[in-house]
Amino acid sequence: MSAIERLPEIDNGLLRFLTCGSVDDGKSTLIGRLLYDTKAILADTLHAITRSSERRGLEAVDLSLLTDGLLAEREQGITIDVAYRYFSTGRRKYIIADAPGHEQYTRNMVTAASTANLAIILVDARKGVLTQTRRHSYLAHLLGIPHIVVAINKMDLVDYDQATFERIRGDYLEFAATLGISDVRFIPLSALNGDMIVERGERLDWYQGPALLDILENAPSAHSERDEAFRFPVQFVCRPQKCADPRLHDYRGFMGRVESGEIAVGDEVLVLPSEKRSRVKAIEFYGRSLPRAIAEQSVTLLLEDEVDVSRGDMIVRAEKLCPRAPAPGTVSTRSALVTRRIEAMLCWLGDAVLDPQRKYLIRQTTRESKAAIESIDYRLDINTLQRMPAEGLGMNDIARVSFRLARPLCVDGYAENRATGAFIVIDEATNNTVGAGMIL
Repeated sequence: MSAIERLPEIDNGLLRFLTCGSVDDGKSTLIGRLLYDTKAILADTLHAITRSSERRGLEAVDLSLLTDGLLAEREQGITIDVAYRYFSTGRRKYIIADAPGHEQYTRNMVTAASTANLAIILVDARKGVLTQTRRHSYLAHLLGIPHIVVAINKMDLVDYDQATFERIRGDYLEFAATLGISDVRFIPLSALNGDMIVERGERLDWYQGPALLDILENAPSAHSERDEAFRFPVQFVCRPQKCADPRLHDYRGFMGRVESGEIAVGDEVLVLPSEKRSRVKAIEFYGRSLPRAIAEQSVTLLLEDEVDVSRGDMIVRAEKLCPRAPAPGTVSTRSALVTRRIEAMLCWLGDAVLDPQRKYLIRQTTRESKAAIESIDYRLDINTLQRMPAEGLGMNDIARVSFRLARPLCVDGYAENRATGAFIVIDEATNNTVGAGMIL
């Protein structure tokens, strides 16, 4: 009986995780092996990649083809776009994001990391910690991924040598200390042969820790590790115009997604930025009433009072204290921070260079505001972690930037809330997303 067949039927919640690292470290093969060994591959899919492997003259099935879906990737043997895969075991469901390894595709990795709760950073046992390893580790830390697993892959190519594993482990810990990364685990494995992926194998007996799947099965899911403040950005105000039921003539429901925390019927709430107060009269979910709503549920809130609420407003719990100190140009409330000025770490994603003289559009949750760049405090050199002066930003640059806003936004610090602490920058001329920011 295999390890996956022995797993008890327990639901540990959804886990979104990311695989990243340098080129050819084996990210796609790792995901393919994980899907194959957990029996998450359909028969026709397995048949298709078997035929593709045979056409390429390979003796064994190339499991990396499960994620390298683009034709250009298959021809070059590299991952360009972010590939997402979904699978489940007897204990939980997973969403995997396979990020590209090339430096020029760093912006794709930023996209993949924005929703992940765990990152697997692969290191080739023959090469050790490389520049792209450090770059992806920094980005994972910057984007608030709370749990990092360093998977030292291709141990079969170094004869499963423990000394090699320990040397790479020491090098990475020295680098992680400079970033302040605290929650990091190390695991030796061979994605090609399946050692320490789902089954432990017989060639890494000196490693006493859990296999990769055991780590994933027991990793905390999002919103489960600490109490979070309730945040409900309003997406749509529902006011039925034509309805035969007279009871619905005065219906006014506020529709949106609970980004964090929870709310119950009868709780006092505050609407931002107007700071109007009311209580939750009802919570509706696909036509039925709920006593409470939790994070990641899309619901409709009905309030007891006639409060002016529009798309882009934020509904929060009135009794929760604001964890952030007010900054210049802000209005502090007891529940969140309403501000016309934000300081953030910005990842520039656009092909065109950021121009400090231009106006951009910032979209944060369901609210938008025109923004002017107040200052670029510094650009970060990912290779050395030095802070460099900058007058503009090119693709994949990371910098600390201050913005002045035409409309107030309701924000939290990104370290406190990844949903309300994040935003994107849009070029109004092209409507392209050119930046991603994390509010400090």
